[in-house]
Amino acid sequence: MEAVRVLIADDNVLFARTLELILGDDDRFEVVGLAKDGEETVELAESLHPDVVLMDITMPRLDGLEATRRLRELGSPAHVVMLTESDLSGDVVRARRAGADAYVPKSRITSKLREAIAAVAGS
Repeated sequence: MEAVRVLIADDNVLFARTLELILGDDDRFEVVGLAKDGEETVELAESLHPDVVLMDITMPRLDGLEATRRLRELGSPAHVVMLTESDLSGDVVRARRAGADAYVPKSRITSKLREAIAAVAGS
């Protein structure tokens, strides 16, 4: 079985590297890139063809919601797991409307992240 190719999009480099380490310990996942803003996320998704994008909702230049919309407009098959500090239902609704496949509050990263990626990627 091939590893799920994951692109991490978060403007907090330390947090993004932590996610990379968390996923690096699991053979089911391969981190293929790190993006620091929404513009770079869209560019990398087009060139790297990830299966899943872990998308921070709040980023400079282009936020995660708009980056997700653009990925959908471009026809990207990548699944989007939205990450945010917030656990508000309004944020979940906005993420879903933008085209996100799943939503994980950053406070639950260690307990929910791997399962969310596996679920949206169908593994």
